[in-house]
Amino acid sequence: MVGGEEFKNEAVIVNGTAAFQNWLVPGSSVYREFWIFHVLNPSEVIDEGAQPKFEQRGPYTYRVRYLPKENVTEGENGTISYMLPNAANFEPNMSVGTENDNMTVLNLAVVAVPAVFPSGFMQSIINTWIKSSNSAILQNRTVKEILWGYKDPFLDGVPFPGVNPTVGVFYPYNGTSDGPYSVYTGTEDITKTAVIESYKNKRTLSYWPGHCDMVNGTDGASFPPFVKKNQVLRFFSSDICRSIYGVFHGKQVVKGITLYRFIVPREAFASPTEVGDNYCFCTDQEISENCTLAGVLDISACKAKRPVYISLPHFLHASESILHNVEGLSPNEKEHETYLDIEPSAVIGDEKAEMFRTKISGRLQLLSTLQMALIIGGSVLFLAFMGSYFICRSKKLK
Repeated sequence: MVGGEEFKNEAVIVNGTAAFQNWLVPGSSVYREFWIFHVLNPSEVIDEGAQPKFEQRGPYTYRVRYLPKENVTEGENGTISYMLPNAANFEPNMSVGTENDNMTVLNLAVVAVPAVFPSGFMQSIINTWIKSSNSAILQNRTVKEILWGYKDPFLDGVPFPGVNPTVGVFYPYNGTSDGPYSVYTGTEDITKTAVIESYKNKRTLSYWPGHCDMVNGTDGASFPPFVKKNQVLRFFSSDICRSIYGVFHGKQVVKGITLYRFIVPREAFASPTEVGDNYCFCTDQEISENCTLAGVLDISACKAKRPVYISLPHFLHASESILHNVEGLSPNEKEHETYLDIEPSAVIGDEKAEMFRTKISGRLQLLSTLQMALIIGGSVLFLAFMGSYFICRSKKLK
């Protein structure tokens, strides 16, 4: 049996332990699947101002988080700091098509730039630049361009110094790093293992007022051992510029191993009128309909003021008024909820010892599904969502 003090000794993030090597170089293969919503009626949208009709296409799958953590440095008070390098490698055998598949989608630059410069004077100038570049509100782009970036002809012609003409939903990503993160090693308190002590050398984000700005929990890739059903699992996601949480939902059995499933509840994206603690996520009274709108999170503050919103896919748990403005969506919890499956046990039998030695981080599976939307004047004009999941390398889970 593997348990007790031996478990604690191996579970801390210290060089030489089973946990450290798995923490440094991911012990699981991590994938992100992307679905992009193709606009079926572009002529009606452009010529008549009609609501777009969407068709979901995907998944387009990339392997991510396969590079070792960088700049790993031991800190004070039982902490360790690091940078997370970003890279995405396309997996054609796990995708419905190629990166060169074409989609009709919103022209991100044409929509985002006027939102950043809302004054009437600037609007007239911007409209002139848009026309001179032959740009339109919709465009045809490849999956690779939409996700990772392309040189936009409109932005390329803007006569301002320092304007980056490259735009993409997740640009910049490849070749960048996230952090620095500073996390607790667990040597002083095993229940704090992998919990974030600071992000970018701060405990807050400078995006939200009040407690919403706090960096809470882990980075979502691992959790402290000894997980209990009554726990609230908190984790921070730089993708959505906030901390979020999961609550116990039930048990799952994978290859004979019992896991605890934690889901991100609807309350996490509820309006402040329903969940008072969410008041500080309401930053625009007009867009949020006086803070009554549920299911969407305005993250423009951390996206250079671009009109970017985060929700669960297909606007799961969102206000009916949002769904009424979009055609082609079918939200359901089975397909669109976010969950984490955790190995809770602190004592592992001999038959699982190999798995224990290769995977001791406290996290076995994660399916994180989040949707990015651009909403202008109450109309949903662009949708894409991603799902992240882990495949354990252990022979026991193949």
